[in-house]
Amino acid sequence: MRLSHSPTALFVLIALVSASTPVAFGQQTTEPVYRVANEAAAAPVAATPVAAKTPFDLTQQPGEHPLAPTIRVLTDVLANIDQNVRDYSCTFIKQESLDGELSEQQHIMMKVRNQPFSVYMKFLKPFTGREVLFVDGVNNNELTVLEAGWKRRLGKMSLSPTNMVVMRGQRHPITEVGLRNLTAKLLAGKTAEMQFGECTVTSNPNTKIDNRSTTLIQIEHPTPRQQFPTHITRIFLDNELRVPICYDAYLWPEAPGQAPPLDARYIYSNLKLNPGLAAQDFDANNPAIFQ
Repeated sequence: MRLSHSPTALFVLIALVSASTPVAFGQQTTEPVYRVANEAAAAPVAATPVAAKTPFDLTQQPGEHPLAPTIRVLTDVLANIDQNVRDYSCTFIKQESLDGELSEQQHIMMKVRNQPFSVYMKFLKPFTGREVLFVDGVNNNELTVLEAGWKRRLGKMSLSPTNMVVMRGQRHPITEVGLRNLTAKLLAGKTAEMQFGECTVTSNPNTKIDNRSTTLIQIEHPTPRQQFPTHITRIFLDNELRVPICYDAYLWPEAPGQAPPLDARYIYSNLKLNPGLAAQDFDANNPAIFQ
């Protein structure tokens, strides 16, 4: 779930227009619609107020930084996760830019328990059949891995979460996955950005992700700066569950008029909160997993 990337040395001002097309399961989210604007001096840009009675109050108060309402909402979302989300299951869909190349989309059946932090993953595609387990404080804080294909004959292996083999094709270790980690990283990153201006925030409380009603928050930094990791960040908050079920980010276009390239996208599809997962669901000796 990478939330940082070195920006390219371009100085092109791109104005973002809200997008709200529904997204079906397994499909990519709608790409940002944009137009090229004249280059202008860097200055803070006021956020677009949200109409009253929306699922999340993103109204910007007079004199506030455009990111202030987003920070308040993310703070509430994190508190909601800490207080009300014990565990969950989902299909985790991710796609990341690695070394300048956009990787293949990965689909992973995932179960997470927040205390102690526990993650079980079974890859659906690619690496079909690969299983990975991590439980904080167990197995010397190492992963239990059962590979796919012919490597499965090697049996279960214990590997560091940051092992070179484990990290191949991945931006982040398994210890950084999950709804809470995503929310906490977004909150920390956007709080840090509040010391700078040059920011536009827009929102749409009527977007769809995997047929779920969500509120979209779009954050744009029009000009590449060292302090801004991405050009456009989009956060989709489930209006009922009040957690982020999708995040994506885009870098600055390589040339005026081009679409901003995708940096990373994470979707928590078929999300089920508090299904009652137990320690056995994260036990490497459980016959129901690592078959």
